[in-house]
Amino acid sequence: MSQPDRAADRIRTHLDRVQQLRLQAQVAGMAAAVNEVKHLQAQRFRATYADLAQEPTFAPATRFFLDELYGVRDFAQRDAQFGRIAGALERLFPEAVAQLAVDLAEAHALTEVLDHELARHWLAQDASLPPARRYTLSWRLAGDRPARERQLAVVQHMGSELQRLTRMKALRLALRMMRNPARAAGLDSLQHFLESGFDAFAALGDARPFLDHIRQRESRWITTLFDAPLEDCSLALAAELARADGSSP
Repeated sequence: MSQPDRAADRIRTHLDRVQQLRLQAQVAGMAAAVNEVKHLQAQRFRATYADLAQEPTFAPATRFFLDELYGVRDFAQRDAQFGRIAGALERLFPEAVAQLAVDLAEAHALTEVLDHELARHWLAQDASLPPARRYTLSWRLAGDRPARERQLAVVQHMGSELQRLTRMKALRLALRMMRNPARAAGLDSLQHFLESGFDAFAALGDARPFLDHIRQRESRWITTLFDAPLEDCSLALAAELARADGSSP
């Protein structure tokens, strides 16, 4: 089996998992809970990276991560496009994009698995609990620290790949030339993801400081959510969520 075929199989496996989870959530009546969890997490991300979003150098990459990786919007169209062209990545897009697509699919699948497990425990908690405490309890019941750490590692690798690829000027030009063919082939969502990622990381120059911020802050939150005393963690998360709303905790 060739390397591109292995990449295509991995992409399809990850996207099939996402699709299965979406269907399971609908059947089990969990879709609303999954959405609640995603909105709460997006709120926390906005607060955690509010300073980077205001920095001209970091702002495009911050928006890319918050919108394209951790966003609440429906990614079904992009997923379908990735799945449809997984076996033809080398033909439709430059070869160097293949690993980036695999990273995206894995990060997406990991996020969905973890969000659905969180949602299952979220539903089991008293709905009258403050959201931060309910989320902390759900996180600890869901467990799976290795998956949380893997999720962060994949995102870091994706960022490193984008940094490497943006240095290839011919590749950036090739992506621009793909706009019309991608639109004609119904691959506009995929094209948007690739171009926005390239633009964001090209603006960074050296991506290491940005990726270091992501690694340090998310590692700190993983540690807090797993290890801090329940009351301390709930208060810290409540304060972060309030900061996202522009209000005092």
